[in-house]
Amino acid sequence: MQTVYLHFYFYEFVELNLTETYMPRILFIAAHRPNRSPSQRFRFEQYFSFLRQNGYVYFLSYLISEKNDQLFYKPGSFHSKLYIFFRSALKRRFDVWRCSKFDIVFIQREAFMTGSTYFARQMRKKNVKFVYDFDDAIWHFDVSEGNKNLGWLKNPGKTVKLISMADVVIAGNKYLADYAKHHNENVIIIPTTIDTDYHRKINFSNTPKNKICIGWTGSITTIKHFEHAVPLLKKLKDKYQNKIEIKVIGDVNYTNESIGVKGIEWNSETEIEDLSTIDIGIMPLPNDEWTKGKCGLKGLSYMAMEIPSVMSPVGVNTEIIQDGINGFLADTDEEWIAKLSLLIESQELREKIGKEARKTVIEKYSVESQQQRYLDCFNALLKR
Repeated sequence: MQTVYLHFYFYEFVELNLTETYMPRILFIAAHRPNRSPSQRFRFEQYFSFLRQNGYVYFLSYLISEKNDQLFYKPGSFHSKLYIFFRSALKRRFDVWRCSKFDIVFIQREAFMTGSTYFARQMRKKNVKFVYDFDDAIWHFDVSEGNKNLGWLKNPGKTVKLISMADVVIAGNKYLADYAKHHNENVIIIPTTIDTDYHRKINFSNTPKNKICIGWTGSITTIKHFEHAVPLLKKLKDKYQNKIEIKVIGDVNYTNESIGVKGIEWNSETEIEDLSTIDIGIMPLPNDEWTKGKCGLKGLSYMAMEIPSVMSPVGVNTEIIQDGINGFLADTDEEWIAKLSLLIESQELREKIGKEARKTVIEKYSVESQQQRYLDCFNALLKR
């Protein structure tokens, strides 16, 4: 298996050298395969075709395969995780060896899943430009439930080192950028963006709708944020009875009988259809140092699809939302219940807020609105 593994990457490397006309080359370093991680998908993968159209060659080097995905994030499986670590280290050693053939190395969040910056430092020694991108307050400690027993391998302090060694830092919002500027003067803000051509709500006008659906979408690691809304959702269920239903997309193992929820699995093939069944989107968050760094992706995905949303007034949410115009901000349970009630009771208000929400995303948080700034960042870097 190891021979095949190395042969595959040798073939890719040879292919790269056979490019007849020179084109700038970017090596993207990330954890997951394409279209798997929201952080990757909405931070840089959506720009791949635009980069290609503008004369760039790109390669994505990721660590966690589809086969190993479930093993890596579930509790236990120590020996399987040890194998994944070993295999990942081999791949990053190969990346160090080949990165001098690229013009730019782009690291998203981290090069390796432990607290070490060894591979990033080795790449930095090569004659390449170095870009660091992050979209969370990852200098604070946070670890998935499935890997809590391996938390000692984490080192949030490595974020400072990665920021310091970069030629350019791309931050997802002002809160993150302000932190980065303490350690690097070359920091730009490019928000997490939505492909508004793809994120369009499907109209189920032929299907009778008897209930208003309040929906939440997210990952296994963020289901704890949904839990903050459970008490107020119980009160809404008591108030409206069968007039409303609650949907959770992303964590198939999540259940909550008190509000009638059984989570459904996120699926790339049915993603838009699943979101289209939601009438009102929610984004509850605790107000802490970690959530202040969030880039509002959940809310933006609702907004792009003209789904009116209610969000906690935490971090970038206060910049995205104009309360009562393109969405609602709610802090206390009373505010949440009052504003959700307004949307539940008025289809006209839902449609009005939804249209303004999509307009906001198109103007400020869409791929189209940011792609030239993204390209300019790379072009400027190569001219230095």
